[in-house]
Amino acid sequence: MADVIIAPSLLSCDFARIAEEVKAVEQAGADWLHIDVMDGHFVPNLTIGPAVVSAIKKVASVPLDVHLMISNPDDFIEQFVDAGSDYLTVHYEACTHLHRTLTAIKHAGAIPGVSLNPATPPEMILPVLSEIELILFMTVNPGFGGQDFIPSVLDKVGPIKSGLNELGKGCLLAVDGGINEVTAPAVIKKGINVLVAGSYIFGSPDYRKAIDSLR
Repeated sequence: MADVIIAPSLLSCDFARIAEEVKAVEQAGADWLHIDVMDGHFVPNLTIGPAVVSAIKKVASVPLDVHLMISNPDDFIEQFVDAGSDYLTVHYEACTHLHRTLTAIKHAGAIPGVSLNPATPPEMILPVLSEIELILFMTVNPGFGGQDFIPSVLDKVGPIKSGLNELGKGCLLAVDGGINEVTAPAVIKKGINVLVAGSYIFGSPDYRKAIDSLR
């Protein structure tokens, strides 16, 4: 099995020291940096915009995995790609024309991803699997860090993997929410490639130890 990608979620870092936090988790073994963009409409929280992503890009040496938890993501694709997003993930639930949105992300120069909320059936994205390079399963309801893991979400992985196998297509599979040393093994056993973890890593006194424990 390929190595699991660990993507610390900067939502849980100390924003007053964000450059230092980026360097600290990179030195601790982070493979990606996960950046949650929230607009107060699609989810009940506000976080950051393209200017902060651009600032993070200047100090980061690993890929930026930018997760748009926003309404009307099409209006912001170019801004976030120009700011330095390597992976750009939109929510199925926020996209009226998902195929068009994924195509726009590719044309802008980022790797397209789709995220599914806990209550969204996996079948909803089967028609566009050929256009997706990253699928992010939300294992909490999006909007806030520190929530409890929802284990039933893992039942979605099987149908998605079957659809990918039928296409003969590879795709990164990620989970976000409630990931820690207890939940990570079950997630990895399902065939997940990418673990997004925020409070577990940034709440630990030893970032390297936390990241190593997830692997």
